[in-house]
Amino acid sequence: METPVARKPMAQRKSRRPPAAPKRKTAKPSRRRTRDKSGGGKLAAHGGHHLRELVGSLGRLTAQPLSALMTIAVIAIALALPAGLQLMVANGRALSGQWDGAIEIAVYLRQDVTEAAAIDLAGSLREDPAVADVELITAERALAEFRESSGFGAALDALTENPLPNLLLLKPAEGQDSAEAVASLSDRLRDELPADIVQADTEWVARFHAMLDVVRRVVALAGAMLALGVVLIVGNTIRLDIQNRRDEIEVAKLIGATDGFIRRPFLYSGFWYGLFGGLLALGLILLSLLASEEPVRRVAGLYGSGFRLEGPGLAGAGVIAGAGAILGWLGSWFSATRNMRRIEPGN
Repeated sequence: METPVARKPMAQRKSRRPPAAPKRKTAKPSRRRTRDKSGGGKLAAHGGHHLRELVGSLGRLTAQPLSALMTIAVIAIALALPAGLQLMVANGRALSGQWDGAIEIAVYLRQDVTEAAAIDLAGSLREDPAVADVELITAERALAEFRESSGFGAALDALTENPLPNLLLLKPAEGQDSAEAVASLSDRLRDELPADIVQADTEWVARFHAMLDVVRRVVALAGAMLALGVVLIVGNTIRLDIQNRRDEIEVAKLIGATDGFIRRPFLYSGFWYGLFGGLLALGLILLSLLASEEPVRRVAGLYGSGFRLEGPGLAGAGVIAGAGAILGWLGSWFSATRNMRRIEPGN
C-alpha cells in the first residue's frame, strides 16, 4: 500500500507564473485640449452656418429682383431725406463759420482820442477773452480810402482838418458770436471806451442762428420718423416673406428646428434690404450734390465767397450705410419674432 505524499500548503507553493510586467503610465488626453477642439469645431460650424444663411438670403433677394428693388428704393428715399437735411445743416454750419468771421463791432472813438491812445486801446482789447481780434483804422487811413473810393479828392483837399475819427473793428471770440453775446459786448464797450458810437448789427445774427436751430430740430424729427418708416417697411416685407414660406416653416418646426434657427435667414434678408437701401441713398445724395454744385458755386461767387458744398465723406457714407443695415435688421427681427410665434404645426 503506497504511502500518500504529503502536499505543501497553498501558501508555501511557489508560483510558476512569470512576474507581471510593470504597468506603464499612459498619458491621459487633456480635457482642456479636447474641449478646445470641440469648442473650436462648434464655433467654426456655427460661423459656417451663418455664412451660408447670409449668402442664401442674398440669393433669395436676387431671385425676385423687381420686388426687392422696389423695397430698396423706398428705403433709400426714406434714408436720403434725413441724411440730405443733415448734410444741408453741416454745409450751413460751414457757411456760418465764414459769416461769423464777418461779424464785427465797429467802435467809433471820439475826435479827441489820438492815434497813440487808439493803439493802446487796441492792444488792451486784444487781451480781452471775449475778443478774437482788433483792427485799428486810423483817421488818416480812413480819409485816404474815402478819397480813393468816393472821387471827391479835390473837395477833400479843401478841408482844414480830418473829420473822420479813429475806428476799432472788433471780432468776437469763438463762442461769443451769438446775438446776446454780441449785444452784451457792445454795451460793455460803450460804457468802458471813449467812443461816440458802438455799432453792431446783431439782428441778422439772431435770425440766422434761429433758422439753424429750427433746421436742426426738423432734421432730428424727420430722421426719427423716417427711421421708424424704414423699420416698418422692412418689417412688412419680411412678414409677407414669412407668409409665403409658411409651409416650409411648419415642416422645419416639426423636425425640431427652433424659432431662432428659422428666424435667422429673415434677419439676414432685412440686413441686405437695409444695407442696399443705405448705399442707394448715398448715391442719391451724391447725385443731388453734383446737380447743386454749379448753382451754389455761381451764387457764392456773386457774393465774393469761395464756398463749396461738402459731401458726406467716408465717415458719413459709413454712417448712412450702417444705419440702413441696422434699421433693416431691427425691422426684420421685430417682424420675424412676432410672426414666428403664430405659426405652429397643425394650426
